[in-house]
Amino acid sequence: MTTTLITGANKGLGYETARRLIEAGHTVWMAARDEQRGRTAADELGGSFVQLDVTDDQSVADAAETIANAGGLDVLINNAGIHGALGDPIQLTAADALDVYNTNVASVVRMTHAFVPVLRDSSIPTIVNVSSGMGSFTFVLDPERVESSLIMPLYQSSKSAVTMLTVQYAKALPDMRVNAADPGYTKTDFNEGHGHFTVQEGTDAIVELATREGSGPTGTIIDRTGVVPF
Repeated sequence: MTTTLITGANKGLGYETARRLIEAGHTVWMAARDEQRGRTAADELGGSFVQLDVTDDQSVADAAETIANAGGLDVLINNAGIHGALGDPIQLTAADALDVYNTNVASVVRMTHAFVPVLRDSSIPTIVNVSSGMGSFTFVLDPERVESSLIMPLYQSSKSAVTMLTVQYAKALPDMRVNAADPGYTKTDFNEGHGHFTVQEGTDAIVELATREGSGPTGTIIDRTGVVPF
């Protein structure tokens, strides 16, 4: 049975991904920073809760030890993220940038550093990073795309960084499948219920990458229709 860890799994895309993968037969660790919300979500779906703050080195290390001792891991889904400060981009501060990059970018490094040793014991080691078309240069420069209509420098640049990290880790870890997923403009509380896609549609690419059983390409970013241009 495939064992999967999802960060930020107590709501939104993380919660729906957990629901779908549990339904598909995965054993799912649902990670959340807030213990009460995380346990409630895991109990609702039949997942296993692990407390994990992606911005804290010790929290990540403790979670890796817990999961390794419980039998190991096959699939890591780095889903947790924030959009950070909104409003006039000129008013953004370095502190705002560090906050977004710590949660969205440095967390991928933390999680990869801590969990690759655990994943090495799997026969189908897989990493799925939840990125975004908002970080695609092609999409944000295309006036026909919704991504081009928004100006969110910190969030958008952080997702460009996530995609590049995905490519670089894929090159560094040829024994693993390392890919990124673009959920698209999905209706969640992350964007106050706006979006073109349902939360199930938004998780299509994540679930696709998480269920390839260690096969397929590595170093790509896909959405629910195929490969996303960078």
